[in-house]
Amino acid sequence: MLVKLPEAGADMVTAPFRTALRSRTYATESLNTLAPAEVVPVTTADGATLRVQAYGPADGEVIVFIHGWSCAIEYWNPQINAFAGDYRVVAYDQRGHGESTMGSRPFDADQLADDLSDVLDAVLRPGQRATLVGHSMGGMTIQAWARRYPEQVATRASAVVLATTAARQIPQRATVLPLFNDVIPAPEWLAKVMFGTPLPLPGGRAVHLVAKSRLCNPAATADQVAFGTAIVRSCRPSARAAVARGLLRLDMHGAAANLTVPTSVIAGAHDRLLPELHSREIADTLADSGYLDRYLILPTGHLVNIEAEEAFNTEVHRLMAKARRGSIAVAG
Repeated sequence: MLVKLPEAGADMVTAPFRTALRSRTYATESLNTLAPAEVVPVTTADGATLRVQAYGPADGEVIVFIHGWSCAIEYWNPQINAFAGDYRVVAYDQRGHGESTMGSRPFDADQLADDLSDVLDAVLRPGQRATLVGHSMGGMTIQAWARRYPEQVATRASAVVLATTAARQIPQRATVLPLFNDVIPAPEWLAKVMFGTPLPLPGGRAVHLVAKSRLCNPAATADQVAFGTAIVRSCRPSARAAVARGLLRLDMHGAAANLTVPTSVIAGAHDRLLPELHSREIADTLADSGYLDRYLILPTGHLVNIEAEEAFNTEVHRLMAKARRGSIAVAG
C-alpha cells in the first residue's frame, strides 16, 4: 500500500498559524513547552528533513518519543517536561507533520520504519540502546520498524511502550463516529471522507465538546481537551489527509512478535478511535512470544499520555527501571 505524500504548497502559508497552535500556553504547566531543546539534524535518503529535538543531559539514558497521526513533538510536552531533568529525551516530527518535510517517497509502513531507523542512527552512540515510546501511529511506527529491522531491536531498544495503538483494521473497529461499528459496520468510503479529506479543522467551544466526547474520557479537563485539539489542528491538512488514507489500509498483524525486549502495552478504556481491542490483540501477540511485560488499561480516551499523565509517566519509569536491571519480560 503506497500513498503519495503531497508537496507543502499552500500549507506553507499557514505555517506561522500552525506553529502558534503548537506553542500555546495553558494553566496546566506540564502542557507547556518548557525545556530547552537541542536540534539534531536528520535528512532521509529521499530528501525529507525531519525535525528532531533532544532534551536533558547528553550522557543520560535515552528515551525516544514517537507521536501519532496529526501530532508533533509538542504532543509529548507532559513527558518531555517530566523526564528531561534526568534522561536524554528525544522526540521528532513524523514526516509531513509539524516542521518535518514530505520528501519524495510515498507513505507506507516501510517509510515509517526507515524514518525511525534514521532517527536512531542520529541520536544513539554505538552500542547505546533507548526506551522507545510510541502513541497511536507512533506505536505503529515501532511495530513497522521491528518488522522491517528485527535485527535492530535488541541492539537499539532496551524496552518499548506501545500506547493506544493498533496493527490492523483501523476503520473496521473505530467507534469515533456515532453508531458506526457500534451498531452498523462503517463503510470504508466514509472513513476516507471523514479523515482523508484535506480540510482545515475548526476551533472553538463546539469542537472542544465533540473532541471531549469522542476522543477523550468524560473526566478530561478543559486544558487537556484544548491542548490535544490544538496539536491536531496544527497539522498540515494535506499531510493529515494523505497519511490517514494510508493508515486505513495498514496491516502489520503479528509484527509485535519481533519486539524481543520488555514491552508494555497501554490501552484507553474510553478510546473510540483505536478501541482497546487493538491493544489487547497486540498484547496477545507479545504474550505468545514471551515479551509482554505488562498490559495496562487506563481510564482515558485516545490521548492517554495527556489524560492520565501521572500514571503514564509512572509506567514508563517502571519499565525503564526493569530494563536497566536486565529483567526478563514476563507475559501477563
